[in-house]
Amino acid sequence: MLNAIIVDDEEFARSSLYFLLQENCENVNIMGIAKSVNDARALLSQYSVDLIFLDIAMPGENGFELIPQAQNANATVIFTTAYDQYALKAIKANALDYLLKPIDIDELKEAVAKATKYIKLNKAENNRNESLKNLANDLSERSTIKKITLPSGQGYRLVDIDEIIRIEADSNYSVFHLTNLEKIAVSKILKDYEEILPEERFVRIHKSSIVNLKYVKEYNSKNGLLVVLTNGEAISVSRRRASDFFDAIKAYTNIQSES
Repeated sequence: MLNAIIVDDEEFARSSLYFLLQENCENVNIMGIAKSVNDARALLSQYSVDLIFLDIAMPGENGFELIPQAQNANATVIFTTAYDQYALKAIKANALDYLLKPIDIDELKEAVAKATKYIKLNKAENNRNESLKNLANDLSERSTIKKITLPSGQGYRLVDIDEIIRIEADSNYSVFHLTNLEKIAVSKILKDYEEILPEERFVRIHKSSIVNLKYVKEYNSKNGLLVVLTNGEAISVSRRRASDFFDAIKAYTNIQSES
């Protein structure tokens, strides 16, 4: 059994999530329900909590201000949010569990199953904490995402986006090629990372390739349009994406010349 609490300022959201969990997640034991971060702190001090269903946008203190107490309690967090697009990008980039409101039953079951697995293994706790800190920093600065958290083995791997040369699709996996020559395979499709990574830096040039413009050395059309990267690799640009690539490289070059 997982001991859990629900934290949300909206009564309907609290009660609906409670009943969804009762009906669909038998291994989740709700220890308490809080309508504010302060109430949640009281519950964390009173009970041993494995899992927190945490709303983000609440009056007074927002959900991220509960993170230090969640870390101290060694509790896994599943965010429940109707938050804006930037916040959603930041959450996805940090590979945290989240549920969009209104909550879908199948997505709830999947999130609980993932949390159960991580809690049982109890590995990579430091990286999970770093992910939460990085997420909070991204949201407070509202600036470009600087790091991304990749599921790796039984835990997480934090990667600075400047370390990513390119990403290639391999069936239902995405393979990250890093500056240190390391490759990391992640069980997510390429489109997920196309949506997350800064579009002014990372461009999809083919159905199976995203490149970091920082590492584009040259491009030519001798044998079809090719992008040559600083590591010597030559990647094809599909005809339908050629225009987008040229626009992106032009904009990136202008930004670099101005900085």
